[in-house]
Amino acid sequence: MAQDSVDLSCDYQFWMQKLSVWDQASTLETQQDTCLHLTQFQEFLRKMYETLKDMNSNTIFERFPTIDQLLAKACWNPFILAYDESQKILIWCLCCLINKEPQNSRQSKLNSWIQGILSHILSALRFDKEVALFTQGLGYAPVDYYPGLLKNMVLSLASELRENHLHGFNTQRQMTPERLASLSRVCVPLITLPDVDPLVEALLVCHGHEPQEILQPEFFEAVNEAILLKKISLPMSAVVCLWLRHLPSLEKAMLHLFEKLISSERNCLRRIECFIKDSSLPQAACHPAIFRVVDEMFRCALLESDGAPEIIATIQVFTQCFVEALGKENKQLRFALKTYFPYTSPSLAVVLLQDPQDVPREHWLQTLKHISELLREAVEDQTHGSRGDPLESWFLFVHFGGWAEMVAEQLLRSAAEPPAALLWLLAFYYSPHDGRQQRAQTMTCDLCLSIKQVSSWHGALTAW
Repeated sequence: MAQDSVDLSCDYQFWMQKLSVWDQASTLETQQDTCLHLTQFQEFLRKMYETLKDMNSNTIFERFPTIDQLLAKACWNPFILAYDESQKILIWCLCCLINKEPQNSRQSKLNSWIQGILSHILSALRFDKEVALFTQGLGYAPVDYYPGLLKNMVLSLASELRENHLHGFNTQRQMTPERLASLSRVCVPLITLPDVDPLVEALLVCHGHEPQEILQPEFFEAVNEAILLKKISLPMSAVVCLWLRHLPSLEKAMLHLFEKLISSERNCLRRIECFIKDSSLPQAACHPAIFRVVDEMFRCALLESDGAPEIIATIQVFTQCFVEALGKENKQLRFALKTYFPYTSPSLAVVLLQDPQDVPREHWLQTLKHISELLREAVEDQTHGSRGDPLESWFLFVHFGGWAEMVAEQLLRSAAEPPAALLWLLAFYYSPHDGRQQRAQTMTCDLCLSIKQVSSWHGALTAW
């Protein structure tokens, strides 16, 4: 690794000298020398990008103080821009230098300069000398009009995409699927530029009528990566479209959340809530298709961990955030509850979705008995393997931890003989696979132990 760093530094100095020579002279010899080295220079650019992409702008300039000069010299060399993928890799490298949130005037000027260079690259092969002479005659230098040109191009394309989305692909100015695919490919290295946000959003929201996805997978991956790393901020509607159109991006967002929870040294419930809300997953899960994928990944994590309290806590906090987001999105549900929980009783889901804190204390026992009846009916009154599979009902019950806490509190406070409905809930919570007779035995023999387990389990969740 250290040797690679030394090699890159040596290569950097070599190419800096080469570019300076090519820049100062435009003789036939220098042009021939440029052409002879194009393949090697492109490989150097690729190595530079692999190094730069893992650094922030300040770190880049600490290690390579003249990186802006090197890239600028390359960007103004027509031979380099015209060769193979050099133009694309140069754009990638320049985007690494951008400060997403500039802290001072120097960083702001650097961002403006980079946007100007990027605009030059994009327009270098499209605008001839007459256009350059015309703009210069009006008194505008390239650094003045290129940023504005890029912004106007983005707004124009975004407007065209919105028109296609509203009126379909049968308009006079229709954007063909091929052009959409090409546009998404071009956007990949530009995604983190603030001026390009409207175009990225328009591409995500715009849907054609093709049987297969039109946009490039690289585009979805780059947008998702930028969202997860907080390099761009898009409206929730665009994020939802991204995760609906590209399942790997949604799965990566979930894995990113798991990684943050695992890597954090200590997670209290408040910290878990912050991580989950920051992920945008509860808001996006208001769409049933996204909720089902997220819920399935939680189910797999729960089964793989053998019901670890940490996973259960995460599921319960996520559910709370999801219910909150669902309430904010619309007072009246846009989708039936059956679309979120298709394998459980809708009436059970309606009851569990209530916030236990909204139930008056004098009605706690009545509500818990009702939940117990609904669960018992779903589990014991249908054959195993049908839609009343005990695991499905148990998994639904696990989502709503507030009711389990209420059961534990009622049993611990009960002076008389505990109600059978609450004992059944407790037995079912700990042994969802047990049959009716086994569960009845658990209710009579293991009551004290189970109550202690509930109490210690909820204490562990609060401390975790």
